[in-house]
Amino acid sequence: MFLTGATGFIGSAIVANLLNDRHQVLGLARSDTSADALRQAGCDVLPGDLRDLESLRRGAEQADSVIHTAFDHDFSRMAENCDMDRIAIEAMGSALAGSNKRFIVTSGLPPLMGRVSTETDILPAGAHGLPRVSEQVAMALTDSGVRVSVIRMPQVHDQSRQGFASYLMDHARNHGVSAYVGDGQNRWPAVHRLDAARLYSLVLDNDASGERYHAVGEEGVAVRDVAEAIGKRLDVPVTSLSEEDSASHFGWLDRIARMDVPASSDLTRQNLNWQSMQKADLIQDILASI
Repeated sequence: MFLTGATGFIGSAIVANLLNDRHQVLGLARSDTSADALRQAGCDVLPGDLRDLESLRRGAEQADSVIHTAFDHDFSRMAENCDMDRIAIEAMGSALAGSNKRFIVTSGLPPLMGRVSTETDILPAGAHGLPRVSEQVAMALTDSGVRVSVIRMPQVHDQSRQGFASYLMDHARNHGVSAYVGDGQNRWPAVHRLDAARLYSLVLDNDASGERYHAVGEEGVAVRDVAEAIGKRLDVPVTSLSEEDSASHFGWLDRIARMDVPASSDLTRQNLNWQSMQKADLIQDILASI
């Protein structure tokens, strides 16, 4: 099978699971360092990146299935990166057309703001002003003979990285204070990196097509709890900000700090018998962060 993002935060854990399940993995590598890491892990290597559409098509054509996890998370170029992601999915989809091969695409959770989202929630392209359309583009491929599944990701964590909380921790370290907005009861869903990786294996082995899955281990962690854990970890004070002061304090993080996007994974758990196996939750990994 062909995997983009094979040396990434989630992708490297997916590789370990796939190899353990005796899958042959062809990993996309954009550097010699990544290529060496993949070979040492036991993977075959395809040089290329998300801008090299020919490499993406080649990988999709050579493999019996495709998992797409690569994404550039440079928020200063978010619109450009989302468009690159769209074009990459379309390129791989064109190579898979008519093959009935499996194509698993990574997406974000529906940003419904205040309501618990489920796997049945479907948002149109550009919902809430967000430029990422991974899910919409992937699902459109089901009409062209591709077995598509989408895995929606929350904040993914282990001791080395904790999703958006890592950005808040860097901000708190630089400003000497850990902050949240209002009462801080807005919520972020979360999942441990190894639990998320295991879900990809379960989806790969499932014959369903056109399904959406939520890799959610915790339905919603209060951002106040996140801020307090960061304050304890860094030994800095914790404070509440008014909505008026939030933008000037957080800058581009303001929208993230105010997000209330809880999500359920009940249907995913029922359909795939998936459950959280790791003992550490998001707060515990923040407190033990490296």
